[in-house]
Amino acid sequence: MIVSWNWLSEYLRLEMPVDQLTEKLALSGLNHESTDDVGGDLAIDLEVTSNRPDCLNHLGIAREIGVLFDLPVKWHDPQPKLIKSAKLVTSLTQVENLEPALCSHFTARVVTGASVKESPWWLRKRLETLGVRPISNIVDITNYVLFESGQPLHAYDLSKLTENRLVVRKAIAGEELVAINGKTYKLQPNMLVIADAKGPVGLAGVMGGLETEITSGSQDILIESARFDSISVRNTSRELGLFSPSSHRFERPMDPEKTDWASRRCVELILDLAGGELAEGVIELGGGKRQRQPIALRLSQIERVLGISVPQSTVTEIMNRLGLQGGDTTDVGVSTWAAPSWRSDLDREIDLIEEVARVYGYEHIPEDKPVPLAIASRSRRERVETGIRETLTGQGLYEAVTYSLISEELSKPIHGDLMEGAVPIRLEHSSRKKETTLRPSLAPSLIEVRAYNQSHGSDNVSVFEIAHVYLPRTDQDLPHEPVRVSAVCGGDWRIAKGLAEAVASRFQVQGLLETRLRTSPVWSILDPLASAELYLGGRRWGVFGNMTKEAQQAKGLRLPCAILELDLAPLIDQAQLQPQYRKLPDQPGVTRDLSLVVPDSVRWADIAQVARQSGGPLLENVEFLDTFRGGNLAAGTQSLHFGMTFRNAERTLSGEEADQAVGEIIRSCSESFGATLRS
Repeated sequence: MIVSWNWLSEYLRLEMPVDQLTEKLALSGLNHESTDDVGGDLAIDLEVTSNRPDCLNHLGIAREIGVLFDLPVKWHDPQPKLIKSAKLVTSLTQVENLEPALCSHFTARVVTGASVKESPWWLRKRLETLGVRPISNIVDITNYVLFESGQPLHAYDLSKLTENRLVVRKAIAGEELVAINGKTYKLQPNMLVIADAKGPVGLAGVMGGLETEITSGSQDILIESARFDSISVRNTSRELGLFSPSSHRFERPMDPEKTDWASRRCVELILDLAGGELAEGVIELGGGKRQRQPIALRLSQIERVLGISVPQSTVTEIMNRLGLQGGDTTDVGVSTWAAPSWRSDLDREIDLIEEVARVYGYEHIPEDKPVPLAIASRSRRERVETGIRETLTGQGLYEAVTYSLISEELSKPIHGDLMEGAVPIRLEHSSRKKETTLRPSLAPSLIEVRAYNQSHGSDNVSVFEIAHVYLPRTDQDLPHEPVRVSAVCGGDWRIAKGLAEAVASRFQVQGLLETRLRTSPVWSILDPLASAELYLGGRRWGVFGNMTKEAQQAKGLRLPCAILELDLAPLIDQAQLQPQYRKLPDQPGVTRDLSLVVPDSVRWADIAQVARQSGGPLLENVEFLDTFRGGNLAAGTQSLHFGMTFRNAERTLSGEEADQAVGEIIRSCSESFGATLRS
C-alpha cells in the first residue's frame, strides 16, 4: 500500500521525521518497504498484512498514526451540496439484487448533467504519487475515494445501460465481458456480475465493463458502491487471472459503514469538480450495521501473556485511541469493549492484548522476563496420533510430510475414495501450475517419496504420514476433510495388515478389527487379489494391499510395495487411551499348519472365519502363509497354506488336543467349502 505524505497531512499534523514515522509503523506491524520522492511529495510504501484491511487506505493509515503518536485525526462526514432537482433516482434507474448472499449491500446514486474533463492539478498529483494514471475527473474521483477510504466504487454512463437497469446476478454459461482493460473474458456460472437488461456490464468487485465506461461525452453518471462476498471475488479474480485494486480490497473484510460513506463522498467530489445535479434519494439494497459481540478484557491476562504489568489507565487510553467503545470495569479488573466497524480483526480477548502490546511498545517487554506457561491437556485426536507415531516408528517406518496439493495425475488411482461420478477437487492457484488438485489420499505422495529415496540409493524405505485428505461432497460446497494415516512399505499385504493390527493392539481395539474382501478393486493401484478393506467396530476403517506390478513399473519401483491407509475417526472414537495390563502367557503354545485345497472362488478371509469358529477355545491365532496354484492341483482350485497356534492358559497343552482341534477345523472347512487336505 503506497500512501502520500501530503495526503496524510490533511488528516493529522505530521511533525515527526518520516524515518521516525516509518520506524514506528514497522514496529507496530506495517513493515516499511521504501520511501520515494515523487515531485515534491513522499510516496511511502507499506506492507499491509491480510488481517489489517483497514490500513489499505489513507484514512486507515492516518488512524494508525494517530494511535501510535497519540494525535487527533480529523475527517468529515461528506454531505453533498444538493442542487434542487425534480428528478428522483428511482425514476432514472432500477436496481435488482438476485444474490443477496453474495452482495450484502448495494447503493446507487445518480448525478445528471455532469461535465467530464481533466481533473484539477491537486487530484492528478495525488494519484500520480501513488503510481495511478489520471484519466478523467469522474474516474479519478472514484479512484481517489478508493485510496482515501478503502471502499471501491464504479461509475457507469447511465445512457449506455440498456433500459437504465442494473441487476446483481450470477453469470450465465457462455456470456462474455469486455473489461475496461480491453480484454474479453469468458464467464462461468459461479461468477457474480453486474448486468443491465442486455448482459454483463461488470465483474462484481473485480472490474467494470468497457461498453458502459465513462467517456468525454458522458453526462449522466450512476455511482455504484457495494459490498461483495470476499470468497466470490477471490474465486472470480483467480479463475480469470484478473486482479485490480478493487479485488485486492474486496477479498478482505470490508468496513460495512464505509459503503454509503464512500458513495456520498464520491458524489460530493463530482458535484464540486464536474458540476451537475444529484437526483433525489438513493437506491439501497441490504446494508445494516454488523452486530458484534462485546469483548471482555482481563487486566490480569495482560500481565500473564505479556509478562509485564500495564496500568489500567494506560490500557483504557489505548483502547480509546483505537476507537473501541465501552470500558466499564468491574471490581475484579475486567473491562468490556466493542470494536469499531473498521477493525474486523478484533474479536477475542487475545486480540485486544496484542493491541495493548503493539501500541504500548514491544520495547517495554524485557527480553529476560519469564512468562509463566501452562500445560494444556491433549485432545483424544492428539493422543491417538501420538500413539500411532510411536507404533509405526517402532515398526521401522519413517514419518514423512508431503504437500496437500498434488498433480492431477497422482490423484487418478484413488477413485475408490471418491463418490460415483465425482472427481478430485481442483484449485486454480497462481503460484503452482502443476500441483492443482487437493489430495484425496496420502498414498500417492508417499509412493513418490519411496521412488525419490530409491533414486538416491535407498531402495526399501518405508514411510508413513498423518494428515488431512480432501473429498468432494454433493450436498456442500466445502470438501470433507478426514484425517488419515497412510503407510507405504516394502513387502506384501501381510506387512501392511500387520501395521494396522499393531495400531489396533496399541489402543486395545484388536477385537473390533474385521477384514472384508471386495468383488471390485478397492483402488486401481492395488492388486484386487491381494487387497481388502478393514472395518473397526462395524465402521469402514481403511484399505490395505499390494501395489500392482503395472503401478510399480509406472513409478519405477524395483521392489514389491504394500500400501495401508486408515481413517482416524473410527479409531479415535473406539480407542482405549488408558494402557491396559496384559499378562504374558506362561504356558507354551502348540503350532500346526494346514494346506487345504479349495475352489478359486474361496477367499482366505472365509477360511479364517470358519477356522476361528470351529477351532475351539484353545485356538489362539490363525495366520495366512501362502497360496499355491498349478502343479498337480486341478484347474480352478488353489491350495491355501496357513498356520495355527493353540494354547491352554492353565497348563501345558498336549499334541493330541491340538490335533483334535485341527481335525475339527478340517471337517468344518470340508463342509463349508469342499476343502481337502493337499497331498
